[in-house]
Amino acid sequence: MLIRIVKMKFEPEAVEGFLHLFQKNKEKIRHFEGCQRLELYQDQKDRSLFFTYSYWQSESHLNAYRHSALFAEVWKATRAGFSQKAEAWSLDKRIELK
Repeated sequence: MLIRIVKMKFEPEAVEGFLHLFQKNKEKIRHFEGCQRLELYQDQKDRSLFFTYSYWQSESHLNAYRHSALFAEVWKATRAGFSQKAEAWSLDKRIELK
């Protein structure tokens, strides 16, 4: 399993638009082939800072999503509100305690 974390910083006036866009597309992203889980986090102090965590069966599944029309549409609208360049990491889970 691959975990993809994306850090996004928005212009303050773009936050509500991003939240609406995410709400509108979250089920499509979550049910894209290979996506097992999707999470959105908002910083408690800086309300214009967000992180997405998406869990993928494999890197090839993530890459298929990243080359899809859905990603192109959502990413174009998302990045229009950025105040900084997004950062992203692909991680392998090593340890989980529950």
